[in-house]
Amino acid sequence: MLQFRHFPSAPRPAQRLPVFEAHDLRVVSGANHGDTLSFADELDLGDIYELGARARTRDLCLVMNGTGPFSIGAGSELGRPGGAVHLDSCLTLMAISGAVVEVLVFVETDTEGCVVGLYAMPLASMAGRAQHALLRIDRDSARARYAQTLCATFARGTRIAMASGEQVPVEALGPGDMVLTRDEGPQPLRWRGHATLRAFGDFAPVRIAAGALANTGDLVVNPDQRLFIHKHAEGSGPRGQEVLMRARHLVNGDSVRIETGGHVDYVQLLFDRQQTIYAEGIAVETMLREPRIRPGTPDDQGPAPQPTETGCPRLDPLARPLC
Repeated sequence: MLQFRHFPSAPRPAQRLPVFEAHDLRVVSGANHGDTLSFADELDLGDIYELGARARTRDLCLVMNGTGPFSIGAGSELGRPGGAVHLDSCLTLMAISGAVVEVLVFVETDTEGCVVGLYAMPLASMAGRAQHALLRIDRDSARARYAQTLCATFARGTRIAMASGEQVPVEALGPGDMVLTRDEGPQPLRWRGHATLRAFGDFAPVRIAAGALANTGDLVVNPDQRLFIHKHAEGSGPRGQEVLMRARHLVNGDSVRIETGGHVDYVQLLFDRQQTIYAEGIAVETMLREPRIRPGTPDDQGPAPQPTETGCPRLDPLARPLC
């Protein structure tokens, strides 16, 4: 049986982020009229930003080894390969319609600490020519908010197999509950997290219809959630081979499809180490504790803590000078 599992010695993968460049967002009214989006220290609340009519997101590929900063990975459409990138802030913008959008601001610096690039990652859809007022500038929770986008796994309502044989909705689980794992039997849950995201782009969930993969009910997961799939006669490889695939690579537009629109409540599960559990009868991987998601999860040491929305560490100050 062939399995693709995590190898600790392998280099950390790059995270592909859909971002706008700073010049795509310009102040059309307010204290900084005419300026493009900048980092937190140069922003003013109340400024009205307009997204350019021809603006489009491009991929910024980031890798984090250790505690940071990020570095630009191979395949990135933006930035200098290997360049340092700092997560500066999380902005809250409000459209004329009243819709609220959070935007993560990333700053690329050179070896002297000078700013050479600035990128905006919206956590909700933003249309060209749309105007948004800047309501909030938050540097303290930016990294935790970013971690939440990476931690997103199971949609609310997903049933998880327990050690008792019971099927329990993922949102009803709590630290200490005994969950059935494929390789180590009953294991206590260490932590359960929660994130609500706009269902668009890379955050839109994948719905696997009941029976499509021998699952007992519809399974709704983050596109990057990895599942163990048994291959059949079609394609290469021996019959019955098991492979580990991301949900996005299973989409066929019919029994497995992307659901866009509205919001999605994601629930994350963390054990003392990465496990394979059963969600709606499908074997799936749980979260792997790593530097990118650490601000959104409890400390490595000590007993299993209760979920918390506070206590996330502040990112190190942006490198100076800002040229």
